[in-house]
Amino acid sequence: MTNKLFVGSLDYAVTDSQLEEHFAQAGQVLSAKVIIDRNTGQGKGFGFVEMSTAEEAKTAMDKLNGSQLNGRQIAVKEAKPREERY
Repeated sequence: MTNKLFVGSLDYAVTDSQLEEHFAQAGQVLSAKVIIDRNTGQGKGFGFVEMSTAEEAKTAMDKLNGSQLNGRQIAVKEAKPREERY
């Protein structure tokens, strides 16, 4: 297990700091990034969180998958490596 997590089903208005604060319940957050649409400046509904250890990432996945953030039920999964684009 890696310490990077994919977070889906985010409200479009969620900020990096809100995401970090939500995941701090499960341990030390190294980074929290909501992916933003370049054209609109609005969140795309997903982001990535990096926890300090794989154990904390597992705890965050178990504890926060299905939890509420800004009134939406979020999905938390292990992040997969980015595929090469050609």
